[in-house]
Amino acid sequence: MSMIKCISPVNGEVYAERPAMPLDMAKQVVSRARQAQKTWARRPLDERVNLVLAGVARLNEMVDEVVPELAWQMGRPVRYGGEFKGFNERSNYVATIAADALKPLVIEESDRFERRIAREPHGVVFVVAPWNYPYMTAINTVAPALMAGNTVIIKHASQTILVGERMVRAFVEAGVPADVFQNIFLDHETTAALIAARSFDFVNFTGSVEGGRSIERAAAGTFTGLGLELGGKDPGYVMDDADLDAAVDTLMDGATYNSGQCCCGIERIYVHEKLYDAFVEKSVAWVSNYKLGNPLDPETTLGPMANKRFAATVREQIADAVAKGAKALIDPKLFPADDRGAYLAPQILVNVDHSMAFMREETFGPAVGIMKVKSDSQAIELMNDSQYGLTASLWTRDAERAARIGADIETGTVFMNRADYLDPALCWTGVKETGRGGSLSVIGFQNLTRPKSYHLKKVTA
Repeated sequence: MSMIKCISPVNGEVYAERPAMPLDMAKQVVSRARQAQKTWARRPLDERVNLVLAGVARLNEMVDEVVPELAWQMGRPVRYGGEFKGFNERSNYVATIAADALKPLVIEESDRFERRIAREPHGVVFVVAPWNYPYMTAINTVAPALMAGNTVIIKHASQTILVGERMVRAFVEAGVPADVFQNIFLDHETTAALIAARSFDFVNFTGSVEGGRSIERAAAGTFTGLGLELGGKDPGYVMDDADLDAAVDTLMDGATYNSGQCCCGIERIYVHEKLYDAFVEKSVAWVSNYKLGNPLDPETTLGPMANKRFAATVREQIADAVAKGAKALIDPKLFPADDRGAYLAPQILVNVDHSMAFMREETFGPAVGIMKVKSDSQAIELMNDSQYGLTASLWTRDAERAARIGADIETGTVFMNRADYLDPALCWTGVKETGRGGSLSVIGFQNLTRPKSYHLKKVTA
């Protein structure tokens, strides 16, 4: 039996491991979920919602275990306290809209006809969650899926192997039936075999573009619904009328927080020529204040990347860009903890252009490129010159200008004067190779259910 291992970025050693479940055992997990689903769906909506919220509350009680576990598994400093703020915000919001989102659309209710469109759960939902924000990304689907009457099977990336196990433990301890929400440890081959066998009624995957392609290949011909949130290369655009200090503070945080390992992290910034020099100078000062080190140390503000191979990709992109004429502005001597392994110093590059992989391929690390632009049209062209489209961050005092520019950007979400945030009232979605589908908001509930029409002709005397 093969083992799935988490190699901790803290010390490079195995932190946790679990046996990969054989296909026959995995099928039994799916069978139990399918058997439990209709009974779960028949429970009143408010009961399902309250049980999910009880599970969220129980997980919050585990904070003293969860936070250091995350640091050991993927390197986020303990000083930031885990993911509970976003985890709770998203859970609580979808709970408040569940009744409205799931209520039937009544077309006619007369003495002759009853016509309505109901929302019916898909059945068994499979959530394949990533390691960078393993709780928040998972809850985006887990909470509304369970509230809508689906059963859920969750599988996390090997880097955060303990997260699904802990989530399920919390929810079951809070009263969610054990077969309604289950954690599973699978290798890639067994995962693909289950999807190809039409084991699930809906699959939500968050991860790499290649991972998304693998999911699509496995699901080909099964007609299984898919939600895919994949790569990103999110841009920021600082206009000539922007609040400079606010833009620096938010965009540098968006580029480097969590060691740059954020789905909607800022990876490239375009600055109007009037503000360019000042923006670069302030950004260098901002980033230079980080303290890179052991994430278990409360003084650490920047932890290691989740795996040394992820850090190697960032270093390769930076080196390639510098070889092609880019200039690195952050002095590596400020970060003696950079060990050429998982511990990676942050970096800002200028003199960059789109011939460099650093400005076109996903970096997913604490490094960002800054380019000077002369006009909105030039900025729009550069922002759209990407195979990805998750978010774009616009910095201006003119909301109408932002809206005009936003309409021309190929992206899932347009921000003005903020970045790197997921609003649970809005649909989280992307375009191009960032994926398809959408989570959270009313639309998230719609994607986790299917429409079912009722045309009832009444017998009249």
